[in-house]
Amino acid sequence: MSDNGNDKPTLGRKPLGLKRTVEAGQVQQSFSHGRKNTVVVEVKRRRILGKPGEAEPATRPAPEPVAAAAPPPPPPPPVQQARPVAPAPRASATDNLMSRQELQAKLLREAEEARMTMQEEARRREEAERQAASEEEKRRAEENRRAEEEAERQRASQTEEEAKAPAAEAAAPEAAEAAPAEAEASAEGSRPAPRRFTPVAPPAPVKRPEPAKVDRNKRVDDRRQSGKLTVNRALADDDSARARSLAALKRAREKEHRRSYGGPREPQAKQVRDVVVPEGITVQELANRMAEKGADLVKALFKLGMAVTVNQTIDQDTAELLVEEFGHRIQRVSDSDVEIDSAGDVDAPETLQTRPPVVTIMGHVDHGKTSLLDALRGTDVVAGEAGGITQHIGAYQVKTKGGDVITFLDTPGHEAFTEMRARGANVTDIVILVVAADDGLMPQTIEAINHTKAAGVPMIVAINKVDKHEANPQRIRERLLEHEIVVEEMGGDTQDVEVSALKKIGLDTLIEKIMLQAELLELRANPDRAAEGTVVEAQLDKGRGPVATILVGRGTLKVGDIFVVGEQSGKVRAMVNDKGQSVKEAGPSTPVEVLGLSGVPMAGDQLSVVENEARAREVAAYRQELATRKRTTSAPTSFEHMFSALNTTQIEYPIVVKGDVQGTVEAIIGSLTRASTDEIKVRVLHSGVGAITESDVTLAAASRAPLIGFNVRPNAKARALAERDKVSLRYYDVIYDLIEEVKNEMAGQLAPERIETIVGMAEVLQVFPAGKKDKAAGLLVVDGVIRKGLNARLTRDNVIVSATTIASLRRFKDDVSEVRAGIECGAVLHDTNDIKVGDMLELFDVEERARSL
Repeated sequence: MSDNGNDKPTLGRKPLGLKRTVEAGQVQQSFSHGRKNTVVVEVKRRRILGKPGEAEPATRPAPEPVAAAAPPPPPPPPVQQARPVAPAPRASATDNLMSRQELQAKLLREAEEARMTMQEEARRREEAERQAASEEEKRRAEENRRAEEEAERQRASQTEEEAKAPAAEAAAPEAAEAAPAEAEASAEGSRPAPRRFTPVAPPAPVKRPEPAKVDRNKRVDDRRQSGKLTVNRALADDDSARARSLAALKRAREKEHRRSYGGPREPQAKQVRDVVVPEGITVQELANRMAEKGADLVKALFKLGMAVTVNQTIDQDTAELLVEEFGHRIQRVSDSDVEIDSAGDVDAPETLQTRPPVVTIMGHVDHGKTSLLDALRGTDVVAGEAGGITQHIGAYQVKTKGGDVITFLDTPGHEAFTEMRARGANVTDIVILVVAADDGLMPQTIEAINHTKAAGVPMIVAINKVDKHEANPQRIRERLLEHEIVVEEMGGDTQDVEVSALKKIGLDTLIEKIMLQAELLELRANPDRAAEGTVVEAQLDKGRGPVATILVGRGTLKVGDIFVVGEQSGKVRAMVNDKGQSVKEAGPSTPVEVLGLSGVPMAGDQLSVVENEARAREVAAYRQELATRKRTTSAPTSFEHMFSALNTTQIEYPIVVKGDVQGTVEAIIGSLTRASTDEIKVRVLHSGVGAITESDVTLAAASRAPLIGFNVRPNAKARALAERDKVSLRYYDVIYDLIEEVKNEMAGQLAPERIETIVGMAEVLQVFPAGKKDKAAGLLVVDGVIRKGLNARLTRDNVIVSATTIASLRRFKDDVSEVRAGIECGAVLHDTNDIKVGDMLELFDVEERARSL
């Protein structure tokens, strides 16, 4: 390498060829320690080969002069071009690098455009082939159709000639005999012509069109082909292309049918409809029932001076005008027509069959009702009850030794379950009043007697626990006389029987009297009709959802029946009897658990089977609307009630109640409501059936209310939320424990009761100065005792002057703690100097007691 900058660096070997593809230059490097280094740089250029006859590209590199190495010096211009640029040698290398990158990007773009052009050409070729094949198929079908028409015409002409031939033969028999040759020729002429078909040309080979040259600078217009369905578009998930709708296809077929069979369609006659119009209906719904356009109804209403939209509700009279204007007939109905009227649906006498009696066991708590039922059924229900008391209605069926079936309802005896006892008395045929022989008539026993009388059902008195030594059945019979219950032994018409559930004494006699009473009642029902029943109990089961215990009244309830019960509707998914067995149908007087409800109904609601789900939803929606209207409509009030509500100081105790069954929740709410007083009342924020959920905890946290769970527990999320929000969760399984604790909590919300006790009275005889400011009173104790530190009231003419306390008490010069009646003393009163002779000093003691409800 030479240090002379004028000498151009050369490569070790020269590139082959006539044109120079490698350019060499040198770059001088400078280092920090002062040394310099010259480096040879090679720049390779892309060889561009043009087509024959084309001009050489402008960017073609200049050929290397052959005389560069010759002794004579080259001319000045070539020398200056061959010499590297001294100011910025690096810029030349960078520019060359950028040119290579731009060239590479350009080549990639050209390759991509070429690929896309080939794909577009291939797609167009495919479409052209398919179109040609479709046209060929249509042409061949048209030729076949023409050939068939030609053959049909020939067959018609042949048939006509065959019909004319016998007439010709009958008209000229002699001519036929004289000229057999002519007849034979005529017969030959009457033969059917041979069947000829129009020759069909073979399909010409499809000639693929030449690929059109696509100009990349000109946009191709594919609007004519954008709506056509191709295989690629059918298999692709692109929904951007709009397909032809079914309505458009139907209109096209009708148009083709009219074109083929006799011109335009005749206008059809207007169909007159019977339009059912309720008390309020929207314009669109009325248009649907009339099979008219909603816009036409709106236009007609505008003509009547009513500016409405299709979603607005109009009254029945306006709807009648519209119906009559459009030529239909109206049927007026009211909202109450939606309701199911079961009272007017009476079964024919010939369809009635004997049904089992429904017997309700009633009585006071802990008198042995459930134990008696267990003895009849041969089970042990009472062992699984919390506290040994029944807290919901249980429905069971017992089959006697004679094969007869009896349905039993076990009602609670606690005072909180008044509604349950009334409900049990209303759905029953016979009431068994259980009275303990060792306890006598109790409050709930008397209440059960009143419910039975109100329901008008016969009663059988079962005197239980006769095996005890202290039992006195005769005293029970005498006590029943006080309530107008006269048993048969005392000349009345009420049956009684002495039983012992523990020793199983008198059970057969009790069953015989039940069957005798049922025979006298002639209990019959129609099993071959849509079922109707009553909800005995309802609950929200964690695994099965809303479950209701239904006592079927008449008809047969089957799996798959669609029903409405109260404000809920549903479909019978499954039925379970009292033994836990799945059944397919339940006849009259049969209690079953029904699954498939949309919600938890209220206990005592009526169940009715309807024809379809639409009818069930319609009735349920109507009942929900009535319940909402009743709940939200406020009763008329007066000014006295308004001002009394403003001035009230009554405290509210909010609670949230969740229970296992609907009847228990009702009983809890009723008992807590009755526990309210003038100073504090219970406010039930929410009550429901089922486990405690997050929404219950959130509601209780918002009002700082306790959350009461009766035989239910919270889920994991609700428990964590309650711990975070510090919500008081209280669980109970015995109802009287719940009521007692809530009453104590309510009483704790009240201020303690202050009780004043008069301790003594004293009269002021003299007033003395005591110190600079205070005064001392000379007192004579009139009554009781005066003690130091007691509360005192200074009265003057029976008017309280000041309330104070005794700061100092002396007798003569000695300090004393108390002074009794009849003794004089001196006292200094605290914070008062308004003392006069003749005033009375009343001393009292204040005792605070906790409030109780």
